[in-house]
Amino acid sequence: MDDVPNSEHFTLSPIGHMVSDYPDKFGIPRQPGLAPAANAKLVLTAPYNDPLAVRGLEDFSHLWLSFIFHQSPQRWSPLVRPPRLGGNKKVGVFASRSTHRPNRLGLSLVRLVGIDTQQGVVLALQGCDLVSGTPVVDIKPYLPWAESQPNAQAGFALQTPSLLAVTFHPAALDTLTQRSDSATLHALIEQVLSQDPRPAYKQKELASDRLYGVRLRDVDVKFRQRQHGEATTLEVVAIEPYIER
Repeated sequence: MDDVPNSEHFTLSPIGHMVSDYPDKFGIPRQPGLAPAANAKLVLTAPYNDPLAVRGLEDFSHLWLSFIFHQSPQRWSPLVRPPRLGGNKKVGVFASRSTHRPNRLGLSLVRLVGIDTQQGVVLALQGCDLVSGTPVVDIKPYLPWAESQPNAQAGFALQTPSLLAVTFHPAALDTLTQRSDSATLHALIEQVLSQDPRPAYKQKELASDRLYGVRLRDVDVKFRQRQHGEATTLEVVAIEPYIER
């Protein structure tokens, strides 16, 4: 029997935290890049907010962020139910991107659109899939020649998820037009809802008047399912200021 090396314990120190368009984890796209209209900032904290630490980073268009799923339970399971499999079929946790991982570590590919070094370091990002407050533990530049493998296999997630059509009630559109960020918020709502953030078992309902809500930026977006024959759409019925309860 081979000798097993003594196990070691490592302490990870966050280098910064996210400020994003996602105040809550419900509704966040399950992979990065699926909602390009999602803006975010990575605010580095001392002593990692030294501008010297990001020298040369502006020459890269995309970054890998290593982070902690800080809102997920610390327990983990060897089997998980990926939403792409309908929420019923189980696969091994290491064959998934589930948040219920032994060390709660996540990896996200984001677009870098700017670096502010006036007071510390703040990275402006797009296509982020991280909830506000997420602790980030590392940054690495993306190298397309080394990390893009067009012939790679993708297991049960072979293709981009299918999208639903999203419609807006006139009252919701009226609310949007009164905002200075109406265009980007409209795009963000459409991109998030088209991926159907509802639990997988709810997505199979053919008829339901249940009202759902998802927080984006500073608003609560109310939406419901609409059925047109076999075609399912999601209708935004209201966009309301979020009130902390």
